[in-house]
Amino acid sequence: MNENAIFAAGCFWGVEEFFTKIKGINTTRVGYSGGIADNPKYEQVCSGITGHAESILINFNSELLTYNSLLNYFWKCHDPTQLNRQELDVGSQYRSAIFYLNQNQMEIAVISKKNILKNYSTPVVTEITKAKTFFDAEDYHQNYMKKLK
Repeated sequence: MNENAIFAAGCFWGVEEFFTKIKGINTTRVGYSGGIADNPKYEQVCSGITGHAESILINFNSELLTYNSLLNYFWKCHDPTQLNRQELDVGSQYRSAIFYLNQNQMEIAVISKKNILKNYSTPVVTEITKAKTFFDAEDYHQNYMKKLK
């Protein structure tokens, strides 16, 4: 059965590249989640005025990959203790977030975050928020890392 998940973990180019290599993932799209504007553009998101995070929409086969397993990969692909940044990328658009799509995902995400806390000596700042509309990023952002090769 196919399901969707939405995560934010820094610059969406690298996050997408990371997730496309995982068995059980059907497709990925990069875009913008968690903000207040409709149809935001990259420049608006980067300015911080829309409140969106650079995000990834993942369609996965839940018979091959559970949502909990997907969350385990999410925790590995970034530093969830960095507030509104990842490495040199700074701003709320680079925040760590899980945008849940249903009650089951929310419950699994909360448990997963509680379990991951023991791995860090500093607070895990990842937000767990009900997903709003996911807006696709511009075409040139899709599979960006593959275009560089």
